[in-house]
Amino acid sequence: MNEQALMLWGVLFSSFGMGYFIYGKRQKTIVPLLCGLGLMVFPYFVSSTLPMVIIGILLMAVPYFVRF
Repeated sequence: MNEQALMLWGVLFSSFGMGYFIYGKRQKTIVPLLCGLGLMVFPYFVSSTLPMVIIGILLMAVPYFVRF
């Protein structure tokens, strides 16, 4: 079950990451671009569900609070 949950969360966060990345690239804003890149890459390095969810939510929230 844990492997399935990791895969599902990884796909979900990577999808949001792709959206953030495309938005940041088109708007030429660095914060969404880097958060999108982070959201697409970090699931490869996290092997537990709870840290994956926490890191993913934090990376998704950063562009709302940090604006450049």
